Amino acid sequence: MAHKKAGGSTSLGRDSISKRLGVKLADGQFAKIGSIIIRQRGSNYRPGENVKKGGDDSLFAVASGIVKFTRKKTKKYNNRLEWTKFVNVFPKK
Repeated sequence: MAHKKAGGSTSLGRDSISKRLGVKLADGQFAKIGSIIIRQRGSNYRPGENVKKGGDDSLFAVASGIVKFTRKKTKKYNNRLEWTKFVNVFPKK
């Protein structure tokens, strides 16, 4: 009979690196052309004026200006109106 318990493998001991998602430029901050405003998975925020969506769903500015977050009611796939968040960049005059 063994005097010690067998040292098996552990289910702990692994961790993934964080993806650094979230809002990078807040409402009212200045955005340069090409600067990332939001990194996200899925479309929690949608692109508005002077904002485009990248391949990884991140939103970036196509014109330099002030970042503005807005909400608008849009029709969803089930024909319901729901609030949707948009990100806009308004050029400085």
